[in-house]
Amino acid sequence: MSLVPAGRLVLEAAAQGRAVAAFNIITLEHAEAVVAGAESAGLPVVLQLSENAVKFRGGALLPISRAAVAIAEAAGVPVGLHLDHVKSSELLRQAVDAGFGSVMYDAAHLSYADNLEATRSAADWAHVNGLWIEAELGEVGGKNGAEPLDPHAPGARTDPDEARRFVADSGVDALAVAIGSSHAMTSRTAALDHALLGRLAKSVDVPLVLHGSSGLPDAELAAAVAGGIRKVNIGTALNVAMTEAIRTHLTSADPRPYLTAARKAMTATAAAMISALN
Repeated sequence: MSLVPAGRLVLEAAAQGRAVAAFNIITLEHAEAVVAGAESAGLPVVLQLSENAVKFRGGALLPISRAAVAIAEAAGVPVGLHLDHVKSSELLRQAVDAGFGSVMYDAAHLSYADNLEATRSAADWAHVNGLWIEAELGEVGGKNGAEPLDPHAPGARTDPDEARRFVADSGVDALAVAIGSSHAMTSRTAALDHALLGRLAKSVDVPLVLHGSSGLPDAELAAAVAGGIRKVNIGTALNVAMTEAIRTHLTSADPRPYLTAARKAMTATAAAMISALN
């Protein structure tokens, strides 16, 4: 049990035809809830810290990452630690000392050529330093509060031929693909392009990753896994559960009652979404 490389969890899931859930955490309560949910489901999980979450914490990676490592090491199920949506080379180079086994380097906002060049450089550094690396091709909308991309806009879908070349030329270990999901959705109403997912799964020989999964109903999540998704990123669903619980229980100046309720709500959400994938 305990802390294991996130890449290993993804590869084990791929070998078994399933997916591992990866939850973006912001607070200590997020991390505690995700691990408790995974223990309830009896399945591995990945704790993710995004570059935006690090910025929220004043740019300090170590306090929250060390807390996450401690929680993972005490867990009753395997837990990976992943640094998500990294654009800063400086932050990338802090990953190893902070306890991360994997990183998602995000240059998807750039042109194909610039994305490839930046990602290849990041992958070379990551592999020399023992990190498993994920990248993104196409662009999953809704990042940083932006409006979701139109489903037919240029770049809003990952092209299978480009994906095959990108993986071969960049050397990444996993690829996040744009197939209809969007970041920051608070309703579970999104629908995926499963035909495109099928073509991508045949074209790419590394595990496929789905971002923006909070907006997908259980049936879409299960179909995504059946179609070849091997890592499923979830963040907003936890925040919705946390915020709703705090609103209901915010009745005194003592934060413990409402944070306890928030942690319990996030635990239930994590357990349910992990189970929906398996």
